[in-house]
Amino acid sequence: MTSSTEAKNNRIIGASWVIPIDGDTHGSLLGAETATVHRDHGLLIVDGKIAQMAPYTELVAQAQQADPDIDVEFFADHIMLPGLVNCHGHAAMSLLRGFADDYALMPWLEQHIWPAESQWLSESFVRDGTTLAVAEMLLAGTTTFSDMYFFPEASAEVAESHGVRAQINFPIIEFSSNWASDTEEYFAKGLDLFDNYRHSKLVSVGFGPHAPYTVSDASFERVAVLAEEIDTHIQIHLQESAAEVADSVRDHGASPIERLHRLGVLGPRTQAVHLTQFNERDIELLAQSNTSAVHCPASNAKLASGYSAIKQLLAAGLHVGLGTDGAASNNTLDLFDSARLAALQAKLHSSDATALNATQSLHLATQGGANALGLGEQIGSLSIGKQADIIAIDTRQPGMQPVHNPISQLIYTQAGSAVNHVWIDGEAVVRSRELLNIDLAELLANTKAWRDKLAKR
Repeated sequence: MTSSTEAKNNRIIGASWVIPIDGDTHGSLLGAETATVHRDHGLLIVDGKIAQMAPYTELVAQAQQADPDIDVEFFADHIMLPGLVNCHGHAAMSLLRGFADDYALMPWLEQHIWPAESQWLSESFVRDGTTLAVAEMLLAGTTTFSDMYFFPEASAEVAESHGVRAQINFPIIEFSSNWASDTEEYFAKGLDLFDNYRHSKLVSVGFGPHAPYTVSDASFERVAVLAEEIDTHIQIHLQESAAEVADSVRDHGASPIERLHRLGVLGPRTQAVHLTQFNERDIELLAQSNTSAVHCPASNAKLASGYSAIKQLLAAGLHVGLGTDGAASNNTLDLFDSARLAALQAKLHSSDATALNATQSLHLATQGGANALGLGEQIGSLSIGKQADIIAIDTRQPGMQPVHNPISQLIYTQAGSAVNHVWIDGEAVVRSRELLNIDLAELLANTKAWRDKLAKR
């Protein structure tokens, strides 16, 4: 690519199959059996946005009349689609992958994760852990991730410096941590971070009240008021386990969802993560308030927290996206893996092999996730005017052949390991499975050093 072409960020990329993701910004594709798949099509990218989609040869001929030097590439036997949107995780916890497996949620947190964080959590821990997570997510096709963790300034810095789109949710919790001594400091540091990234093209900052069992009524009310005042999002772990709901009924006389409704927290800015437990009244409140839902099938299953009946959430009209959760409780940040699990679990729990078909699951991982994060107008589909966040999957390997149905291939095989190229805002960040903005050798050395430190627990 010439320097002049790179500077103006104009190019054409094409592939054997192009899946733009059908449906408007607010469609869930709940009843869809399949989505549009274009053969031998291309995208014209101008200034980081998608300007046109057409048959590749026609697009090249037309564009070269205006600019004979425009950069053009065609990826034979590749599937091109929007970058995936990981709606929930704790990126820095990638350094705790495999650290404490095969425990239930509360013992896992109280006896293993929180003590380790108390000892080792720092800005450098978060920076190195987030870099590891970003590398893993990019190589598996995720171009946007939502994160909730301590030292969020380090996570935001990593995302922006490596050209990755991120929604950073600064923590609000009622006990001290290595990042903040009290609730007031959590708010103060988080709001400063919001101001610092107010004009960022890639990073947005919002509130991350941890969970109903770790946040007071007063803090929730403050979050609700401030989020509306500065017009930003809220992400919260909500009704993740049966014990959480039972404790809330005992202590507050209401389910966590009912409590948050009373406190004014539910609404179109709010993203409810997990939701493994809910009744009809809960769904009614979520739907009436236009609260989004984030399904984390892998961590919910691994921690035996429960199953989120997302078919009911979709039927109620909620925006639903997928999240991997952190690598400490998954243990992979491959969102294709989560999409596969979401489809398989939906079929198993409903005793219906047609439940959450491949098209619907792919939508959850792309446009559905973008909608859930409030980014549906910018990303999530290969639509004219949207940011050019694009991935290309190489089908030239035994586990991806033969390609009868490219959408099924993406959901029911190990497509995450076949991501070959990734662009964000039209800029290549992965080419031929090589990370262009991350020094892999340095990353692996840092990760090994953290493993050795953590082994001394």
